[in-house]
Amino acid sequence: MGDRLLPVLVALGGFLGAAGRYLVGTLATGPTGTLLVNVAGSFALALAVRAVDSTRLRFFLMTGLLSSFTTYSAFAVETTSLGLTFGLANVAANYALGFTAAFLGLLIGRRWT
Repeated sequence: MGDRLLPVLVALGGFLGAAGRYLVGTLATGPTGTLLVNVAGSFALALAVRAVDSTRLRFFLMTGLLSSFTTYSAFAVETTSLGLTFGLANVAANYALGFTAAFLGLLIGRRWT
C-alpha cells in the first residue's frame, strides 16, 4: 500500500496553489496574471525537479501547489480571446519566458544538488 499521506499533501498544496493563483489574479488581471503564474510556475517546477528529493515534498509542491497555481486552460482561453495579433504575441511571450524560466530553474537546481 502506498503512502496514505500523499493525497493529503496534494490537497493541501492544491489549496495553497489555488489561493496563490487567486491572489496573483487580483494583482495582475487577465493575460498578464496568467503569464506571471505560468512563468513563475515553470521556474519553480524546474527548480524542484533538480533540488527536491523527498517524495512527499515533491507531491506537495509539484502535483499539488504548482499544478493548481499555473493554468494552461486560462492561457488558452485568454489567448483565443485576444485575436490573431495579440494572441500570437501572448503565445510567444508565454513560451519564450516559460522555457527561459524552466531552463534557469534547472540550472540553479543543478547547482544546489
